[in-house]
Amino acid sequence: MGLLRGIARTAAIAGTATAVSNRVSRRQAGRWAAKDQQAAEEQQAQDAQQQPQYAQQPPQYAEQQPQYAQQPQYAPPPAAPSTNDMLEQLQKLGELKEAGVLTDAEFQAQKAKLLG
Repeated sequence: MGLLRGIARTAAIAGTATAVSNRVSRRQAGRWAAKDQQAAEEQQAQDAQQQPQYAQQPPQYAEQQPQYAQQPQYAPPPAAPSTNDMLEQLQKLGELKEAGVLTDAEFQAQKAKLLG
């Protein structure tokens, strides 16, 4: 009977050791997987910040009109300054010239820009 007890004890110890070893391996693999997942997410976040905005959005082909049907997009012409604004700016330029901040040539150049 002593031999069977020894064998049973050895089997129980070996089984326990195997179960503990497997549990430790699975836990360590889970930690490594979590670490890899976190690194992948950080890399994706960095890549997303480095890519231009238009590259992050999928193309919307259904919303696009055919090339021949699209109207050209031009920037609207700049609004002409109102007379009051021009007068105020000319007065400020005159004050700067009188104070000695602007030379006569600079004053004339700025005035020509304002008057067009």
